[in-house]
Formats: sequence, structure tokens, C-alpha cells
Amino acid sequence: MKIERGIFVTGTGTGVGKTVVSALLVATLRKQSPVVYWKPVQTGIERDCDTSAVKALAGCDPSEIHEAGIRLKRPLSPHLAARLEGVSITVKDITDLAENGPKTEFWIVEGAGGVLVPLNENELMIDLIIELGLPSIVVSSTGLGTINHSLLTIDCIRSRGGEVAGVVMNGEPNRENSSAISDYGKVTILAEVPVLRPLTAGAIAKAAGKMDFGLI
Repeated sequence: MKIERGIFVTGTGTGVGKTVVSALLVATLRKQSPVVYWKPVQTGIERDCDTSAVKALAGCDPSEIHEAGIRLKRPLSPHLAARLEGVSITVKDITDLAENGPKTEFWIVEGAGGVLVPLNENELMIDLIIELGLPSIVVSSTGLGTINHSLLTIDCIRSRGGEVAGVVMNGEPNRENSSAISDYGKVTILAEVPVLRPLTAGAIAKAAGKMDFGLI
């Protein structure tokens, strides 16, 4: 299934700030268009719930959340978390869950981990991205190692036929790293998200008021 309008939020790995960026996207883009957030695959659901986090941080109405998704208990790669629960995940299983979602809203879809995270023995997160037909935002940290990780992620998406809408840098500002990713990756840096402490709905609203991702 292809989603008509939207963006896929991926990252260079786990813990780089995809959920924070997703909340910022909701808070920013809803000023231009009705939006809906979707987390199709979540592992470690007993400890963390990215959907609940985005709801709280972006102050979402129920209509702005697509609740359907694969929810797995253990904080592991989706393929392993599923195997340990005796279930399987396929790209088709996941895309079927979008069928009853909104048709005209701008979708903000948050991935799990990075683009090469396995969903099963044969399919990876990148296969889901391509099947949904959405351009990707790559969330990157600003610290050491980010140039290599970011360029590898960008190259992977493009080599599979996907589109990279841009990169969002998350963390303490580092202009050299941002410039290197932009120049070598031939990609736009859509935003630089500072460290938000404390991370609250108010902080998200304030940061969103200063951003324009240029996606709609």
C-alpha cells in the first residue's frame, strides 16, 4: 500500500531522537495541514511507547494518531522480538494496518531503529519504507561518528530507490558535521534540533514555533 501524502522518519540508529523529531513534525506541520502520526512497529512496549510520547509532547487529538500497529514486549530488533513471542511480521502485515487510516491527512510515520533493521528473515525496514512510497527524513545525532552513519543511511535509501527529503540534526550544534553531511550527501539539512531540557510539551511547542521543515 502506498500512502498518498506523508514522510517516513528514520534515523542512523536507535536513540538518535526520532520520536522527538516526530513530535516536532506534528506540532509544526499541523499548522499547514491536518496530520496523523503512526508508529507501525514498536518493540519494548512494556518500557516505552513512542505513540504515547508523541501524543503527550505534541498535544495530539485522537484524530491525529493512527493507533494500529505491531506491538512487541521485548526491547530488541523487531525480527527477534517477534520470534521470541512466537509471531511473525511481514511488510504486508504492516501496510495492511494503514488501510483503515485517514486518506487525506499528511502522515508522519516513525520507523524503529535504522533502515537496515530486520523485520523478519527476508525483509528490512527499508522494504517497508519503499512499500509505503514515502520520502524519508533521516534523524542524525550531531556528535562524533554521525557523518559516516548519516551518509551510509542516505546511500542505502537512495540505492533501494527511495527518496531522502532531508536530514534533521539532533543535539548540541555542530556546524562542521552538518555541513559535511549536506555536502557529501547532497542533501538538505531541514532543521537543527537543540537539546530540549526538560523535554515537555511546552518545549516542543516553543521549538516548533521556530521551525519550518518545508515539507508541505
